Amino acid sequence: PPIGLESHRIEDDQILASSMLRHGLGAQRGRLNMQAGTNEDDFFDGAWCAEDDSQAHWLEVDTRRITMFTGVITQGRDSQIHDDFVTSFYVGFSNDSQHWMMYSNGYEEMMFYGNVDKDTPVLSEFPEPVVARYIRIYPQRWNGSLCLRLEVLGCPLSAVSSYYTQQNEVTSTDNLDFRHHSYKDMRQLMKVVNEECPTITRIYNIGKSSRGLKIYAMEVSDNPGEHETGEPEFRYTAGLHGNEALGRELLLLLMQFLCKEYQDGNPRVRGLVTDTRIHLIPSLNPDGYELAHEAGDWTVEQWSRMWGAGMGCGAVGWDGKAVGCSPPPRHSSPLPWAGHKAPSWAPEMCQRRGWDLEHWDETWAVGCSPLDSPGGEKLVSFPFDMARPSPPTPAAAPRPLDYEDEHPELQETPDHAVFRWLAISYASAHLTMTQTFRGGCHAPDVTNAMGIVQGAKWHPQAGSMNDFSYLHTNCLELSIYLGCDKFPHESELQQEWENNKESLLTFMEQIHRGIKGVVTDQQGEPIANATIVVGGINHNVRTASGGDYWRILNPGEYRVSARAEGYNPSVKTCHVLYDIGATQCNFILSRSNWKRIREIMAMNGNRPIRRVVPGRPMTPREHLRLRMRLRHRMRLREQMRLRRLNATMATSSPTAPPSTTALPFPFSSTAYMPWSQEPPTASTWEMDTETEIVTELVTETE
Repeated sequence: PPIGLESHRIEDDQILASSMLRHGLGAQRGRLNMQAGTNEDDFFDGAWCAEDDSQAHWLEVDTRRITMFTGVITQGRDSQIHDDFVTSFYVGFSNDSQHWMMYSNGYEEMMFYGNVDKDTPVLSEFPEPVVARYIRIYPQRWNGSLCLRLEVLGCPLSAVSSYYTQQNEVTSTDNLDFRHHSYKDMRQLMKVVNEECPTITRIYNIGKSSRGLKIYAMEVSDNPGEHETGEPEFRYTAGLHGNEALGRELLLLLMQFLCKEYQDGNPRVRGLVTDTRIHLIPSLNPDGYELAHEAGDWTVEQWSRMWGAGMGCGAVGWDGKAVGCSPPPRHSSPLPWAGHKAPSWAPEMCQRRGWDLEHWDETWAVGCSPLDSPGGEKLVSFPFDMARPSPPTPAAAPRPLDYEDEHPELQETPDHAVFRWLAISYASAHLTMTQTFRGGCHAPDVTNAMGIVQGAKWHPQAGSMNDFSYLHTNCLELSIYLGCDKFPHESELQQEWENNKESLLTFMEQIHRGIKGVVTDQQGEPIANATIVVGGINHNVRTASGGDYWRILNPGEYRVSARAEGYNPSVKTCHVLYDIGATQCNFILSRSNWKRIREIMAMNGNRPIRRVVPGRPMTPREHLRLRMRLRHRMRLREQMRLRRLNATMATSSPTAPPSTTALPFPFSSTAYMPWSQEPPTASTWEMDTETEIVTELVTETE
């Protein structure tokens, strides 16, 4: 297994070098898959580089324990400008860092051959393992400048020499399947869990990938397969990027853990399963995982299937319409800004988005996607992920001092405080996520030592699933980045499970915070699709088909109203406490007369109905319009009477000529232009009868 350069288990002071080109290319940057900063040639470049082209330079790693070394993985410099990589090297070992023994084939020092490009990692295995504490790489030939990224493979044979590192090493006591699972193994494991706990689990799929693989999900609930009124919905999704397997394995471990602990009577797990409907999708992109597994390469970005911009999870147009999928969202909230063209959706993301909208009428409350480590980071990101375009500013404009003013493209959600609470609940319960004193995986810490960051402030991207869920569903969705190593070794899965176990449970428990309730009419019938409005927060949620809703809020006092079409709104004051457990806040709505008013307006062609005020004299213009209306109505009545008369005469005497009847007052058909040139029909006749009462009232008033 790897000793931990990529995952940062090997600390910066354990990596030494003979020299460095500059600080941004120091020994601490010589980790496998280290990424360069936004601007190259800064303090965070993408490799270790020696100060000159001499074969005497070396890169050294101190494991702080006796280790049996089995090989190394080398990689070139991460750069868009430079093409630097090592093509051959020697390897040396030591127990005291003073006396070194070079690896040999029995006759001479053995030459190892490295990379042929700067991006693809190359594994060099030792024919015979070597036991030592220190290891050195001596580059001999290279392309461009002498630059290197490295991972060392080996097994520890003694206790670590650092007390603090000993305290951080955790061995899991859970009897779980700590190994990597292929697509076939994943299906088999989910089937085993379902057979062990058939009363609380259910396996289903949300669609198929582009290669036809089913995207499986597992539901964990005391009544799987049905939505219980008043029970919130929660989801974890992982495996969005095929070459990032940690989230996939954590969800498979979580399935096993919930099943075993529920059977063992764990009160915390039993309460969570009983009061929550949990959905777990371990692999949202099974194609990418299988392709990377077949190729044996977990670093090639083509397996990542990056949708949207940057690390995006899909695309949605900010007018509320998704690109490449149908049908459109059932309800939506536009962004405070517009004008961004979203990229198209991949088939897997269409399935995921359709799944969201299919469950829209259930009380989605919190979601987490992706539960992965895109690019190798360890933090929690929350919406908005999209940054609005910066408006053009005059050159002479004063420079603001505040960060928000200095970066006007940042836009907080109305639920910004709630998102921060949810993000902190995961990061603070994680064993290492808030230990950011060493910096980030590839760049300085952007979380202010809290392990959380707003997506638009960190990596702005258009069309993320986090933004889509917030704008078009009831769900609050965040992204959890699990670590610097995209594909940890099986021996490290126990440690990763212990790092994240408490966070996974604590984050799910936050769904039971805020207010909940049922919206009904005066007869006790539930009202679906009612709107729940919280005063001061410009983001509403809708009730499910059973009239129930769930709104996550921070502790405090809120003025909450429920509104539905055809009903009078109802307003209440709801108190949210600090303890876990949502406050019950039900609403009973009375019917309003707006429905009847809309029916009358529709019968009148949705034209305004003139309101007659008794006693007020009519203006000449109003007199003229009234005379035109009366003449038009008289003409319609006469035409209708003639049609009926003709129909009667035709049935009794087909050859009899039609009779004519003179109007009771002088009338010219060309005096005034009628409202419509189309012949009147029965529907227009019935529609106009609704205004006869108003006309007669005006006549009597005159």
